[in-house]
Amino acid sequence: MSFTLSNESVNNAVDDLKTIQDFIRWSYSCFCQSEIYYGHGTDNPWDEAVNLVLQTFDLPGDTPDAILLSRLTREEKRVIAERVAKRINDKVPVAYLTNRAVFCGSEYYVDERVLVPRSPIGELIENQFQPWIDADSVDNILDLCTGSGCIAIACAQHFPHAMVVAGDISADCIDVANINRQRLAQDNVEFYESDLFENIPQIQYNIIVSNPPYVDQEDFDEIPEEYLAEPKLGLVSGVDGLDLTRQLLEQANDYLAENGILIIEVGNSAMALEAAFPHTEFLWLEFERGGHGVFLLTKEQLKSL
Repeated sequence: MSFTLSNESVNNAVDDLKTIQDFIRWSYSCFCQSEIYYGHGTDNPWDEAVNLVLQTFDLPGDTPDAILLSRLTREEKRVIAERVAKRINDKVPVAYLTNRAVFCGSEYYVDERVLVPRSPIGELIENQFQPWIDADSVDNILDLCTGSGCIAIACAQHFPHAMVVAGDISADCIDVANINRQRLAQDNVEFYESDLFENIPQIQYNIIVSNPPYVDQEDFDEIPEEYLAEPKLGLVSGVDGLDLTRQLLEQANDYLAENGILIIEVGNSAMALEAAFPHTEFLWLEFERGGHGVFLLTKEQLKSL
């Protein structure tokens, strides 16, 4: 029988615990007893507890010990205890409980309308996609299936002299992306409601990047409950997970500059992609901080598909 956090336990925590540190310890103990899945920014119960508690109180990860010993009001204690209960009982990701997620060093607003940012593409952005392109020559970047806008905005931050265009089929995603653009005051990025390239300005982009839906039906049938809190539209892409990736490969050539690069994340559908395109030499990128299933193609390779 799976562990659940009862109303009595929540009330006892509110009555008995006093400080921020108390709630980190209590949250950690509760998570250790539970069967929650870690896949939205952490991989263990301690980091999950720290993230949940500190984000709830707008505190940074390096909060001094003296602050962690601060006593909480009863209302504050109630908020954090109920969030811990939702995390365990309803399998709600921390990012949706706090409406916060960090990507490439910036904090983004997120809610149930968008996927929680976690793509390894962030590491490529931080390195300005080098050594595969000359960062100084980049004038235009296109991000498709932008979701919360995190990849597009991070590109705009790391390429301040470039114009970044981003699109998503979901109007809800575009609303969230624009919230993040305004919060981060990023003027060199524009968001379009678009079914892939449909409404995207047809210019030549030096970089086209996409983290499209790529979960295949078999994986979705076995997916941890936490991922079901996310919009299915952002996860599933046909039986083999490649419906949108095929469309991207068919259309990207018309939008990619001569010396440009195309980068797409396909996750666990990588083997299916290679089987579908047996004559294409995909460059599978490696990441220091973990992650897989991201490939790079050049303009010349796209022409030959």
